[in-house]
Amino acid sequence: MHDETTKEAPPRAGRREWIGLAVLALPTLLVALDIGVLFLAVPHLSADLGTSSVEQLWIADVYGFFLAGFLITMGTLGDRVGRRRLLLVGGAAFGLASVLAAYSGSPGMLIVARAVLGVAGATLMPSTLALISNMFADARQRGLAISLWAACQFGGAALGPVVGGILLERFWWGSVFLLGVPVMALLLVLAPPLLPEYRNPQAGRLDLVSVALSLATVLPLVYGVKELAVGDGTAPAVPLAALAVGLLLGFLFVRRQLRLEHPLLDLRLFAERSFGVVLVTMLLGGATIAGTGLLVSQYLQSVLGLSPAMAALWYAPMGLALAVGAMLSPALVRWMRPGTAIAGGLALSAVGFALVALTDAGGAGGLALAVLGIAVLALGDGPLVSLGTGLVVGSVPPERAGSAASISETSLHFGGTLGMALMGTIGAAVYRSHLAGALPPGLDKQAGETLAGAVSVASELPAEPAARLLTVAREAFTSGLNTVGVIGVVVFVGLAALTAATLRRPAPAKTPVPAKN
Repeated sequence: MHDETTKEAPPRAGRREWIGLAVLALPTLLVALDIGVLFLAVPHLSADLGTSSVEQLWIADVYGFFLAGFLITMGTLGDRVGRRRLLLVGGAAFGLASVLAAYSGSPGMLIVARAVLGVAGATLMPSTLALISNMFADARQRGLAISLWAACQFGGAALGPVVGGILLERFWWGSVFLLGVPVMALLLVLAPPLLPEYRNPQAGRLDLVSVALSLATVLPLVYGVKELAVGDGTAPAVPLAALAVGLLLGFLFVRRQLRLEHPLLDLRLFAERSFGVVLVTMLLGGATIAGTGLLVSQYLQSVLGLSPAMAALWYAPMGLALAVGAMLSPALVRWMRPGTAIAGGLALSAVGFALVALTDAGGAGGLALAVLGIAVLALGDGPLVSLGTGLVVGSVPPERAGSAASISETSLHFGGTLGMALMGTIGAAVYRSHLAGALPPGLDKQAGETLAGAVSVASELPAEPAARLLTVAREAFTSGLNTVGVIGVVVFVGLAALTAATLRRPAPAKTPVPAKN
């Protein structure tokens, strides 16, 4: 007589599943690439299309707005209509929108195309992660698969500006968008025979009121945070009002989800300790890293005077180190618990922030400390992104994997947006504080607000006063970067202690239901 309490080992993935993972890597890499590939193209398309400064901001930001806004909806929708089906629909829409963006004849047309790209991207990210949870039932194999997925995501984000710069050297600005066409065409051909289909047979109807509330919550919050990040601080009423509206609608959204039998976002997922702790850590960690990365990118160009292309090359080690850290994570868990690996990685990131805190406004020494700092802090964050994502997805039943994946992605994207606003504001405050009273009358208003303003003012001054102004302004900006580095040390030491104390045991693995083809 067999012991009924004995659990059978989950089936191990074979060749088809690993080839399917390579297929899933295609949209993952492309969506991440598309976030940064536009950076260097903005001046070229602005000159060609005659965009205003407001239109430039919308062209750059609308993709991220809609990507973050639709993640929750699309992750849950995939659980209902089928994850592979949603992936294919999103892939086709992404390819068509890429063509529309590449051949846009006006700023308005390009803004619409970028918005469609954001919605399509929101269908791709949670679908790929949820399908991985179906294809890899074995916990160790699933961890490796998620690590490779994370490496593609962050490697793509790091390579975006570099690929964009290479394309712009040889082709027109629309070429940066056409990358999506062959990639999505390949996805549409290979996905049906290689990827399983899965839907939650017990999922209820999609609550359209919840969909509207989720969008009405996320979009104002993202808009408000971004406007506070790029604004000059003189008229914060509109972004603050957007934040207030987003928070109010978020409260209504949460109340509705707790009352529904089949909610759009199952908040009961947060009852899992590892789920909540990892999401909070990803949110705060992503915020600190994104904000620091933003200031370092400005430091490379405005303080060290590097060209955009050279700054992109020196900035690439940050994303590549994060990808390497994610790929090394499966090897770490052979020797230690996932919580220990995450906590150790966060402690290593604190060392990277310390290097950023020591960066000066000098030449080669400042460059070395800044680049090494962002590489080390990103390397240490790799286990959190890889193993943390695995803990989030693995801590819920397979029928809720799409919802869990969408929450994980939303946490990362919203954390990054929040971090750029908060750290940018702190850096600007330190900059203004250092320059207060140090500038002659007439120069303090424009030069005292931003480093870019100081550079603009210096271009109209004689050589000697211009050099003095730039020296003071660059030292002030670097002081702001140092302050953010110190904050990063404090935050990541705290997060390392939190994860070490709460993630002592791995979450129990949930065996996926066999996929339905």
